[in-house]
Amino acid sequence: MRSYLDHNATSPLRPSAKAAMLAAMDIVGNASSVHLEGRTAHRLLDESRETIARALGVIAPMVVFTSGGSEANNLAVKGYERVLVSAVEHPSAQVAAGKPEIIPVTPDGVVDLDALKTMLPGPRALICVMLANNETGVIQPLREIVGLAKEHGAVVHTDAVQMFGKLPLNFGLLGVDMMTVSAHKLGGPMGIGALVIRDGLALQPLIHGGGQELRRRAGTENLVAIAGFAAAASEQPAQLKSLRNELEAALGEAIIFGQGAERLPNTTCFAVPGMNAETLLMAFDLDGIAVSSGSACSSGKVAKSHVLAGMGVAEEISLAAIRVSLGWNTTSQDIEHFIAVWGRIVARARARAAA
Repeated sequence: MRSYLDHNATSPLRPSAKAAMLAAMDIVGNASSVHLEGRTAHRLLDESRETIARALGVIAPMVVFTSGGSEANNLAVKGYERVLVSAVEHPSAQVAAGKPEIIPVTPDGVVDLDALKTMLPGPRALICVMLANNETGVIQPLREIVGLAKEHGAVVHTDAVQMFGKLPLNFGLLGVDMMTVSAHKLGGPMGIGALVIRDGLALQPLIHGGGQELRRRAGTENLVAIAGFAAAASEQPAQLKSLRNELEAALGEAIIFGQGAERLPNTTCFAVPGMNAETLLMAFDLDGIAVSSGSACSSGKVAKSHVLAGMGVAEEISLAAIRVSLGWNTTSQDIEHFIAVWGRIVARARARAAA
């Protein structure tokens, strides 16, 4: 039996998304062409954009399609001279900002609002704070952050890639100016995402050329992937909190990062002092379970987590951290499988320690 428990890295393609993509493959035209085939493609593009916009509580022209979450984060950040970025932010936002000012977080991984308040006076800033963290699942107090930003005329961008499809998400209720979403974290295809932009906010394009996406992102739209994105966005979030709680109850004395904060219902990041993440990953994999160590964006290697470092976690504990993330096709059998394998791993570790 294989149990895939790495949905925060990427989620398996939903049947509805696959069906929508296969249907879109039969459409021949370019959505920018004026002939019948082009108009047919454009109709599907408009319908898909409307579906995604509706799922996010916005109007369709606010949705700009990109190649994924990383491009959307870059698109949001470029053009601002002063950028404030949380210590636990995704690298695509931190690096794109050039030399950002780092907003500290509490030991539970929540943005320190008092610290942010002291940082805001000065030139107009862009604040980048992800809605839910990809490693710990910790949810940030975006409404409070937006309130502080408005007092100082700052612009707020949030990376909501991990939230979309796991909990209800509404751009207007958050009050942010820009929001990043991506398809493959919720059961859509890889290679497609979007940046939602508040009406009237000017944007500096990354890609120049044609007039696609209201001249905000040039290039022929990836219609097949967009159709799959829309289908996945139409699905209801899975009810995963009870499964996550069952898994966490079996972890014994493990440290669960961010446990004192509000978290996504699908994410558990934990460590046991003395254990090594790389060894654990191999043990889980050999026993039929796919999990990860922190972010999957530095694929193929286990490295120190900047997220856990930002939370003040000691390096020896950070290097033992494992992330388990559930998704739309996770079952109780998967959780039982994980608990059984974890029990065997702990028993072997205790036997070695006693030898």
